[in-house]
Amino acid sequence: MEVRFIDGQGIRSCDAEDVVELFSHDDGFYWIDVPSWDAEAEAVLAGLGCHPLVIEGCQQRNYVPTVHAYEDHVFITTQSPYLGRAGHVHLLELDQIIGHHFLVTVHGPINPDLDVSVALVETSGVLARLESGRFHPKSPSELSYAVASAVARRQRSVISEVALKLPGLESEVMSSKLTDPELLLETMFLIRHELITTRTMAAQCHDVWMRLAGINRMADDVDGAFARDVADQFDRVRSLADGEAHFLFGVIELYQTKVHTKMTVAMERLAVIAAVTLPVTALASVYGMNVIVNESTHWTQLIIILVVMVTISLMLLTWARRQGWW
Repeated sequence: MEVRFIDGQGIRSCDAEDVVELFSHDDGFYWIDVPSWDAEAEAVLAGLGCHPLVIEGCQQRNYVPTVHAYEDHVFITTQSPYLGRAGHVHLLELDQIIGHHFLVTVHGPINPDLDVSVALVETSGVLARLESGRFHPKSPSELSYAVASAVARRQRSVISEVALKLPGLESEVMSSKLTDPELLLETMFLIRHELITTRTMAAQCHDVWMRLAGINRMADDVDGAFARDVADQFDRVRSLADGEAHFLFGVIELYQTKVHTKMTVAMERLAVIAAVTLPVTALASVYGMNVIVNESTHWTQLIIILVVMVTISLMLLTWARRQGWW
């Protein structure tokens, strides 16, 4: 757990015990970052007067973003995607507790297969801006705004990463002879999964931040503007995802059209073959045992039957050609 105090002079590290002096500072606020939940973090949050449901929400994974408002603090969760192997999208949760004199950011829980640094990208970026002097937040809400904006940027970067795959996929579908349709179909739906998952995260984050913008017990007009701007960023990500989804669905429709066309052509050719062989089969079944016998062969009838078979087959082939079946 990292505890930092931010004021007009910049940012400095503190001990967890210093948070007890929280309300004695009017010139700054605390930023408490919790990379992984532990007993110390629980004790600090309890000392801040956080609601028990907030502490419970930080301990467990929240698969759906949420926002809860209390008398002197609000609790809000956001989610960002991380693309794993074989189209798997990891859900990286970031919980924020925004108070008058403090901001608490809690990461995770995350997949044990992932390194913790993957979940710290947003807060690490904001911290780098603070330490370099490029960012001077005046309130916990402004700092929360910076962190949430970083989450929206990560979502947007995932959309961009997925978008880079679509032109190549479209070219592959257009040039494919569909000799290995299973691999191509799996690729399309893995990309679709990545896109839809990120779009869902952005849409849900937009909803909770719009809800936060409507809560007046925490913030003034400036803080409400921060929340509305973050909600708008998530809405932009959702709009980008919708645009790329339309493109992807167009590629999928092209693939389905090619598959259906190939099946239709195959069925037409099979129909032609069946039509051509049908009179042959019919005549052979009628005359087979009467024209060719063990003792002798009626050559005249045999020749006539063969000529009839060939004539009918040629007529059927000519008719099928005129219909455009082959």
